[in-house]
Amino acid sequence: MNDPRPIGIFDSGVGGTSIWKEIHRLLPLENTIYLSDSRNAPYGIKTQEKIIQLSIKNTEKLLKLDCKLIVVACNTATTNAIRILRSAYKTAIIGIEPAIKPAALKSANKAIGILATRGTLTSELFAQTSELYTRDINVIEVEGNGLVELIENGKKDADETKKLLLGLLDPMLKAKIDYLVLGCSHYPYLIPLLEEILPPEVKIIDSGEAVARQTKNILENNGLLNISKENTRTPEFYTNSDPQVLSDIIQAETYNYKVAEMDF
Repeated sequence: MNDPRPIGIFDSGVGGTSIWKEIHRLLPLENTIYLSDSRNAPYGIKTQEKIIQLSIKNTEKLLKLDCKLIVVACNTATTNAIRILRSAYKTAIIGIEPAIKPAALKSANKAIGILATRGTLTSELFAQTSELYTRDINVIEVEGNGLVELIENGKKDADETKKLLLGLLDPMLKAKIDYLVLGCSHYPYLIPLLEEILPPEVKIIDSGEAVARQTKNILENNGLLNISKENTRTPEFYTNSDPQVLSDIIQAETYNYKVAEMDF
């Protein structure tokens, strides 16, 4: 069991690097290729047909780069396109969904907030998951309009981002939520601002660790792990837009990495 082929990861921009970090932390020997489709960000305001088209484009690019597993590090792409991707390709494909289940089960106040894109909140998969676990829960769903664009423009810590968050979180605070579910892979980069705004008793949940654990399980169960440090190479990040934003996001951690612009 030693497969040095890379794990392929894609998102509608830089946000999915929050998922990449969890995968890299859990599986440091694995090679990775990350696609940042910033040219088409955000996916959350696009039609399902367009989201599927973009997801297929990204998946096929990663397969051409010889990836052994694909991680759809985008809630909107997962909830709208993953069934089609899994039916179209033999390669294992892992998705990311808002962590509704743990929030609903743990909520003492029976009130949770979900901050996500329109594309995620209006998807059939999201509706099915929500109906299954939140029947006795007051769920405050809020579209994070404008947040992805601010993060993509390097403004995750800006005053205007905090001001926007204050307005978006207001109905959740009034409902006295005790869990906030982040339903977009960009949003973990807003946790410092969220912690400034939210009461300390409100717990923030994202799906990064769960996706990393699932990635490890799939690799182990299929004999696809890379167990040789000699075969581990520098993580590769590609964007079809300005590479500086992607580089700035990754530089927050002390990783060796390669960032380049690519047309895809």
